Amino acid sequence: MATVSDYGAFTEKFILPPSSSHPGLALNSLTFAIKEIFDVKGSVTGFGNPDWARTHPVATSTAPAVEALLNGGATCVGKTVMDEMAYSINGENIHYGTPRNPCAPDRVPGGSSSGSAVAVGAKLVDFSLGTDTGGSVRVPASYCGIFGFRPSHGVVSTSGVIPMAQSFDTVGWFARDPMILNRVGRVLLQLPEVVPAVKPTRIIIADDCFQLSSIPHNLVTQILIEAVEKLYGGDVLKYEILGDYVKARVPTLKHFMSNSHIDQVYNIPSLAALSSAMRLLQRYEFKNNHGEWVSTVKPDLGPGIAERVSEALKTTVENIDLCHSVRGELRDALTALLGDFGVLVIPTVPGPPPKLQTNTSELEIFRARAFSLLSIAGVSGFCQVNIPLGMHNDLPISISLVATHGADGFLLNLVERLYDIIKEEVAACFQ
Repeated sequence: MATVSDYGAFTEKFILPPSSSHPGLALNSLTFAIKEIFDVKGSVTGFGNPDWARTHPVATSTAPAVEALLNGGATCVGKTVMDEMAYSINGENIHYGTPRNPCAPDRVPGGSSSGSAVAVGAKLVDFSLGTDTGGSVRVPASYCGIFGFRPSHGVVSTSGVIPMAQSFDTVGWFARDPMILNRVGRVLLQLPEVVPAVKPTRIIIADDCFQLSSIPHNLVTQILIEAVEKLYGGDVLKYEILGDYVKARVPTLKHFMSNSHIDQVYNIPSLAALSSAMRLLQRYEFKNNHGEWVSTVKPDLGPGIAERVSEALKTTVENIDLCHSVRGELRDALTALLGDFGVLVIPTVPGPPPKLQTNTSELEIFRARAFSLLSIAGVSGFCQVNIPLGMHNDLPISISLVATHGADGFLLNLVERLYDIIKEEVAACFQ
């Protein structure tokens, strides 16, 4: 196990040297860590649970995403703590401990890629790999004050990665600065190193989504607005009530709409319905992937995880076809909204990281609001990046940009170009 000086981020330390020492490689001299969901030849892939590690053999090959980074010149230094079976966005693991959030030690680090985010945030490595199914890169990136990138669904190989729910599984990555985020992305996405920067055709602020957040609306959006105006002018900025747009253009969502009027202040009905469809399909695919193992082994699972796994095992095929229809309709709707080079601006999460050991019922309310935001990119399969905006009331705050499926290189370039100006605006805002 990791020591206190590691912030509890690692489950296993080792050195996988780069495959080549050629001086021109994009990731030369950089170190990285990987979530304990990636195969490494000769090592058991633990999936965040000791019963899983006990009942599975050592991997016979290394995941292609890890190989690509080694081929790019980077050195892997170990595996990191994750939530059990990737089934949480919290980051607390009763078996291996909870990695310590470097921004806020009394708060959760976010999951399920908790250790990977902490390793970057604590400057133990230059970048790290995680996976993002429901939000497991974006959430810990926000909580730990770093960049986190969820790529377009299907563009980075998930071979050699234990599946959670294949309709949503992606290999994502963390970094402390946008240049390294971009360099890692170009290796994983197999993009040219130098691509001309394309001006965004529109940057759309989803006004209603910011009402889901406890962070003051103007605080986060104004920083981005000022940066965009300086770089591209104000004409590129647009505003949208995303919930109304989605409701009008994703007709199948009506099957997932709730009749409840409870907590309407913190609820956008169409996005809550989107979250319901996403989580139903996730449960169904999780059951197909791991239901037999869970039923046979009866693993020791922590609080929250055990309940979600039990619920998944009860899932039937009912309404699964509707979930797939929602995915297609949402992708078409958001493609029409953004075009090839548009960007949607939303909060990454509905507020700062919850305190450690917050009671389950309180966390579930926060989790429900979070998934209303996280399901936008999750269901559409679009790419999304978390951008850290510094600290507010001693807690990290952030914002997210979402771009159309396949626009990953464009989004990485945009963030790198914007961030120096964003830093200036952050400094002016908090001085």
